[in-house]
Amino acid sequence: MSDISIRTVGVAGRITLTRPKALNAVTYEMCLAIEDALDRWRDDAAVQLVIIDAEGDRAFCAGGDIADLYASGRKGDFAYGRKFWADEYRLNAKIFTYPKPVVSFLQGFVMGGGVGIGCHGSHRIVGESSQIAMPEVGIGLIPDVGGTLMLALAPGRVGEYLGTTAARMGASDAIFAGFADTYISELKWPELIAELESSGDITLLDAAAEKPDAGPVEAQQNDIDRHFGGEALGDILRSLRSEDSEFARDTLKSLNRNSPLSMACTIEALHRLRGPSLTIEKALDLEYRFTARAMEHGDFLEGIRAAIIDKDRSPNWQYADTDVPPSAVSKMLRPLADTALKLGFETGRN
Repeated sequence: MSDISIRTVGVAGRITLTRPKALNAVTYEMCLAIEDALDRWRDDAAVQLVIIDAEGDRAFCAGGDIADLYASGRKGDFAYGRKFWADEYRLNAKIFTYPKPVVSFLQGFVMGGGVGIGCHGSHRIVGESSQIAMPEVGIGLIPDVGGTLMLALAPGRVGEYLGTTAARMGASDAIFAGFADTYISELKWPELIAELESSGDITLLDAAAEKPDAGPVEAQQNDIDRHFGGEALGDILRSLRSEDSEFARDTLKSLNRNSPLSMACTIEALHRLRGPSLTIEKALDLEYRFTARAMEHGDFLEGIRAAIIDKDRSPNWQYADTDVPPSAVSKMLRPLADTALKLGFETGRN
């Protein structure tokens, strides 16, 4: 497959995304190919670790390739989207629970589906160009691919802030928020990958680790916690509107671009997940409740139209006045019964 290179080098299973002109956007076929490789390597004693990287300097993976999703949804075919998301989420869970080290090198943009591939492994490496984000609310979804798990685990109310504003994290903030583990200068990556391929020695990562400069999200945590501690989207908006500050103004500007229904559901999802019983299964199940309904009942098709198809950047969101009733949130997040997400394999890492 020209979009992805899968091979073994030394003791490493190697996965390289090879669509740099498309910012390595992941397709359905790429997800299936990665899953097949992981399944083959799981019990292969010759493969000691898995290394995931990508070609080009602009992006590790800027998200999922959503053209087919939009086309099928416009025709009233919602089954393809449900199958796409279910299979993608199964891959995300397999990466999260993989019994061997999974090392990802995350340069440039790492967004949406790229987070699902690159940010669930055991060793997540960022560098000076890394820009990680969950921008789904801007196209009428909620943070998915297991992103709600990391957002729910982020310090304080940073998860609500990142999930509703789609703010980008540089290397330091990505580590602070739990989306990455280690900062290593990107000039060192080729040699480091070659050493990992030949030795399988994960401690090489610790030896190469550096300390990045502090990021703006961490610096703003007090503001974030003060304004994003409410129970619902309306509480957060009222708090921000009551304060005349640069943080409040900039944050409201970001929120005003995104789907109110998606933001309200994101906040509710994080509140439901946060706590000692959080697992990847619970996060993906709750995300799937939303995405399975997103085309028919949410803002997804309108969000894609405005951002990708017509590019007018003027989506006609539901609840454009930002007054999202609790019943609308409950409708999007209620259990799916017979069509609930089924991962189809045993997971064991919390």
